[in-house]
Amino acid sequence: MTERLTITQWAEEDRPREKMMLHGVSALSNAELLAILIGSGNTEESAVELMRKVLADYRNNLNELGKASIDELCRYKGIGPAKAITILAASELGKRRKEEKVEERVTILSSKDVYECFYPLMCDLPTEECWVLLLNQASKVIEKVKIGAGGLNATAVDVRCILREALLKRASAIALCHNHPSGSIRPSREDDRLTQQVNQASQCMNIRLVDHVILTDGAFYSYADEGRI
Repeated sequence: MTERLTITQWAEEDRPREKMMLHGVSALSNAELLAILIGSGNTEESAVELMRKVLADYRNNLNELGKASIDELCRYKGIGPAKAITILAASELGKRRKEEKVEERVTILSSKDVYECFYPLMCDLPTEECWVLLLNQASKVIEKVKIGAGGLNATAVDVRCILREALLKRASAIALCHNHPSGSIRPSREDDRLTQQVNQASQCMNIRLVDHVILTDGAFYSYADEGRI
């Protein structure tokens, strides 16, 4: 008789957590996703096998599973109140996600768009800050990330930090923005050097630097508008 393997003895690509890390969440079956939630099965079945059986009893339909009661789920060996509550809580979250309105991402098409995106954050700051705007292929904002903060006249920025954020969020393009508390929009030599370094480094990663905007209260300077990118 062949000895039954536990999940920890499965090949790495077959274990639900490892499979998710290697291939992404979409590669997992419903039973595997539920197995991650409950964590363990029983003495005869792994978590995956147990959830396959549970799903089969609910016609392999997550909507039907979500209608189950805690007592009904607790009838399965290996599922107690805590696991039953976890399953039903996940089902409820899935239902609420469907009902949530998808937030429309801001599209960046010009230097003014960059300025308006950062103005509320930076217009009244007493010291310099530098932020990066991460954009997808459609020029929609993925995220705004602060990458440096400094004194009255300068801020230290590591180009590697900018590229790391872009790569982690899978950005196709980036836009830099920093403020000048002095009120002058004229770029400094350090601003020019940073723009050049980021532009060169991002090109190596096939990421576009679409602009570097210097912001003050009521005015801005754009490297893109001036043809310097």
